[in-house]
Amino acid sequence: MRILIADDEPLARQRLRDLLAGVDGVEVVGEAADGRAACEMATERAPDVVLLDIAMPVMDGLEAALHLSGQTPAPAVVFCTAYDEHALAAFEAGAVDYLLKPVRAERLREALARARRLAPSELDRLGRAAGGARRRSHLCARLRGTMRLIPLDEVRYLQADEKYVVVHHARGEDLIEDSLKSLEAEFGDRFLRIHRNCLVAADELVELCRGPDGQARARLRSVPELLDVSRRCLPRLRRKLLDL
Repeated sequence: MRILIADDEPLARQRLRDLLAGVDGVEVVGEAADGRAACEMATERAPDVVLLDIAMPVMDGLEAALHLSGQTPAPAVVFCTAYDEHALAAFEAGAVDYLLKPVRAERLREALARARRLAPSELDRLGRAAGGARRRSHLCARLRGTMRLIPLDEVRYLQADEKYVVVHHARGEDLIEDSLKSLEAEFGDRFLRIHRNCLVAADELVELCRGPDGQARARLRSVPELLDVSRRCLPRLRRKLLDL
């Protein structure tokens, strides 16, 4: 069984390593100090189980579990945390077990045994159930076996391109499989629809202007080109600009 440990405290990671050293048939394939690094490392190293803390910087363990549930095959997630109040949210995020620190060897063995018994179809079911459990702070782009997590704060605009959405962000462009409709429903307070195929970050919108051809366009703070605005979206955008 391949194990990935994710905890921002080095001593906590070392304790788990020490406990795992006494368990037959396990191999620690990596350690991560935050949820985002754990997701990216899991894509590269394909662990069977991720031992995941909840309170971590960059991305917490609950959101990391949601991203991990989208991997194929999805690893089993076992939360290891000092806080018992997160138990319900942890199971909603698709966890197979929830261990309180300091983690005891017996409970860790039980959690690993449970993860080993779960068939891939059961893990997939847990992952699907986790889909609406928590609002994301990152978008997830997957390409040829790699994962890139894009902070929402860095997204400039989102544009539909056939069956994908192109995320234009501070570090470039990436394709994601979410639909514009689902993104608008999830992040309607952060993004504004300017066209049937485009959402822009509300804090990026500077002004609306009209070109010589009569086409209304949006100017964004961090994007050099102007973006087309549809007639249908124009009245709502004008009202939004008054509120910004």
